[in-house]
Amino acid sequence: MNENPFDLLPELLILLGAVGGLLAGLFLPRWRQRLVGWICGTALVAALAATLVAAFRPDLMAFEAYSVDLLTHVARATVIVATLLVVVLAARWARDHSREAELYVLIMLAALGTVILAGADDLLVLIAAYLLASIPAYALAGFAKDAAGTEAALKYYLMGAFLGVLMLAGVTLLYSLAGTTAYQEFGPIRSGVAGLAVVFLLAGLLFKAGGVPAHFWVPDVTEGTSRAVAAFVTTVPKIGAFIALFRVASEVFADLDTGWRPLIAIVATATMTLGNLAAFYQDNVRRLLAYSTISQAGYLLVPIVVAGRSELAEPALLFYVAAYAITNIGAFAVVLAVDKDLLADYAGLARSSPGLIFALIVCLLGLVGTPPTAVFVGKVLVFTAAWEGGYAWLAVVAVINTVASVFYYLRWIRPAFQGSGTTTVTRSATRIAYLATAVSLLLGAGSGAMLASLYHGS
Repeated sequence: MNENPFDLLPELLILLGAVGGLLAGLFLPRWRQRLVGWICGTALVAALAATLVAAFRPDLMAFEAYSVDLLTHVARATVIVATLLVVVLAARWARDHSREAELYVLIMLAALGTVILAGADDLLVLIAAYLLASIPAYALAGFAKDAAGTEAALKYYLMGAFLGVLMLAGVTLLYSLAGTTAYQEFGPIRSGVAGLAVVFLLAGLLFKAGGVPAHFWVPDVTEGTSRAVAAFVTTVPKIGAFIALFRVASEVFADLDTGWRPLIAIVATATMTLGNLAAFYQDNVRRLLAYSTISQAGYLLVPIVVAGRSELAEPALLFYVAAYAITNIGAFAVVLAVDKDLLADYAGLARSSPGLIFALIVCLLGLVGTPPTAVFVGKVLVFTAAWEGGYAWLAVVAVINTVASVFYYLRWIRPAFQGSGTTTVTRSATRIAYLATAVSLLLGAGSGAMLASLYHGS
């Protein structure tokens, strides 16, 4: 067994940042607690550097329960970058708050749980990661302690706790059937109970992913909590959830005679369709983005359906999840920059802040899947993987939903070119929006070279 703790150096650095930030927050006066943000940010940068170094090493299994491979490397890098951007976005809102240090620590712990969720290669580690990714997020949702945040946190917690219990029941059933919790030790299982176990296990992971029928918390939490926290909970947990789903589908479900592929295909169809339909007439931009994230979850479920059947399934998922993360945070950065939530409040933005409206257009059309953005490449890979994997009908449904989604994104863009109002924007959030826009375009333009370098040996 490989018991070298340094194989988990990125995770340890994130943990060190959280613990160091917590200890520093205990002794720093309120007006200096922003230093905790710098501590966490430094830890994230160090973790990203460690991830880049680890990516050039051979794949390995750490402690017989944690896989350090391409899936984990991409999850690490994407979560770290997304979390770093959120920390910057949250800094202005949290400045001089009596519990500012705790906000950064909770974000770090939830990010750590998300990374472990993606790398888990044992069902018990998966459960522990689920809890670590969830519990800090519940506290983040209600961090402001206002009525809307408290309601959001309560809904978030109750649904997460209930579906987490179902997930634990699924793990228990799988262990009783296979006699193991390690992914790689699962063999063929032909039992009706296995189907029930699959449904229970999916319940918890779909909650983290924001997929139907575990999606009800998404719009309420996105609207009720602070904008920076909304950007985090609608982006970062999905990264770990979808990579965990892909790993479970490839290693655990592959030999189960349960018909899990049609089940996930139906869930994907319902998720993307419901998300789009619900977003059509939203006047609140946060709820619009919330339903947008639900529809994006439907597209991200497609590669999981064809895991093991299409060689494009893995690159499609990894590229899409990275592209979605940066694009979604870019859209939320615009919301933080404008600091308003109604579509009508964006009137005149094109005149008062042309750079910001350009960023908004790129991010929203990026979420649609318009070239040359990164999400466009991700969607093409997803559609192709579904077609190659024998689910052509699912690819057609995804294309139809993509076309339909143009309507509600354009509803947001249109008011910005009407009226002549003056909009005051926040500089730090504006810079993040510009950065996310640039990265989305660069990822789209350089996707061919990136995918070729990652999969040159396959």
